Amino acid sequence: MSPSLTAEATVDYAWLKQILNSLRAGKERRSREKLAGMHSMSTAKTLTEEGYAELRATMVETQIRKRGIGDERVLRAMGSVPRHEFVESNWKNLAYTDEPLPIGGGQTISQPYIVAVMCAAIHLEGTEKVLEIGTGCGYQAAVLSCLAREVHTVEYREELATGARERLQRLGYGNIHVHCGDGSLGLAAFAPYDGIVVAAAAPHVPEPLTQQLAEGGRMIVPVGGEELQVLLLLTKHGEKFSSDRREPCRFVPLLGCHGWKDVRI
Repeated sequence: MSPSLTAEATVDYAWLKQILNSLRAGKERRSREKLAGMHSMSTAKTLTEEGYAELRATMVETQIRKRGIGDERVLRAMGSVPRHEFVESNWKNLAYTDEPLPIGGGQTISQPYIVAVMCAAIHLEGTEKVLEIGTGCGYQAAVLSCLAREVHTVEYREELATGARERLQRLGYGNIHVHCGDGSLGLAAFAPYDGIVVAAAAPHVPEPLTQQLAEGGRMIVPVGGEELQVLLLLTKHGEKFSSDRREPCRFVPLLGCHGWKDVRI
């Protein structure tokens, strides 16, 4: 029998829709206008590494610490990973803004605050083996690599997996292993994992991931519809899971057997 989830893991879609609709009222139009303006400004000036470091330090203090993230290890990791190396050249100057940014193929690099929230939620101490679902450009894997002993990350799209692998190797993140495949199936060959971070929205908690979580392990996953989700934190206790519903969010869909269907197939 597969592990069971407590009733609290059920998403209250009415509540979620109400909250997100209020947050998103008028925001999409403003975001498009803002990104267009940001993009035009991004090529205006090339920053030095010192300039990027200053922006990164400001990001940590104003976008993360001031919003309640107090885990010093997470703050140090966010302050050490060069986010500008994980975006396309014409977005580099905007890498430390409080925004998700496009990385190609309809995918994005997550807002820094959300990366910090998810990394802090699984309470890493440095000895753990972690699974990430949804490698994207590799940024969150790099942050996790500063917090855990070993990181396995799975990307559905081959071109993104290849790009992330090359980028992470070039930047010297030697404890990250990039795999290409159906992330909704997890990565059973290296299970169990002390922590699992799912960086794509699932219609429900993928059962293979629950089976690959170690005893006492934690998983953070956005669950809901393709447009509206909530972050769920699950902790394994024997054959059961406790769950904690966190904040509303919006991620790209998790594609695969236990996610959303790939319309390209």
